[in-house]
Amino acid sequence: MRGVDNDSGEVIEEGRLRTTPEAFEARFSGRDPMRIAIEAGTHSPWVSRLLEEECAQEVLVANPRKTRLIYGSKRKTDKLDAENLARLARLDPKLLYPVEHRGEDSQAHLAVVRSREALVGARTKLVNHVRGAAKSFGARLPKCTVASFHKKVPEHVPEALLPALAPLLETIASLSERIRDYDRELEAIAAEHYPETELVRQVPGVGALTALAFVAGSGRSRALREKPHRGRLPGARPGQGPIGG
Repeated sequence: MRGVDNDSGEVIEEGRLRTTPEAFEARFSGRDPMRIAIEAGTHSPWVSRLLEEECAQEVLVANPRKTRLIYGSKRKTDKLDAENLARLARLDPKLLYPVEHRGEDSQAHLAVVRSREALVGARTKLVNHVRGAAKSFGARLPKCTVASFHKKVPEHVPEALLPALAPLLETIASLSERIRDYDRELEAIAAEHYPETELVRQVPGVGALTALAFVAGSGRSRALREKPHRGRLPGARPGQGPIGG
């Protein structure tokens, strides 16, 4: 952490700060208003919200991919990066290409989307493993949807492989049930918090999950509510999204 005087540009404070809510509140609560620049990253959503809402500070969340002074520097250290952030914030905030994080509710809703995505990925890996193991024994498992895999495959698994694969088939069945639970939860979230997803679902091939990720993830909820789009929606592509449709 580095502090730069707004008038002289001299470094007036330097130190380290634990990345915890308690440490930030102790350091910045009740202080005169400051302009604080931080890099976008894992902690920046909650840090920026806490500094703005609880500590009444001005926060700039820098886009590190566009801030060439930081990502392109050959002398890259945490100390130097902090000073460069402070100097850019002092000169012109636009030089940081500041990003605006989504709200806490949207972040929580997207966590459900990503948790479902993680389960889908785990299930796909297990299904591929079971098919590969059976193929190595000269067996070919029937074609079926991933959701019905645990029902249609067991009778076709070579008997010698059952001790190895039966537990995996039970796990695949459990994952499929949990994924269905997430589907129901996301449908409820979309209906209650993002009615604008119905507009996005008018695009052929775009389902509820992709629509929810698009609206909640891009911050387009208010824009769609105030000015509904007709026809094609910019950024919405059928069959694409963080969870693959």
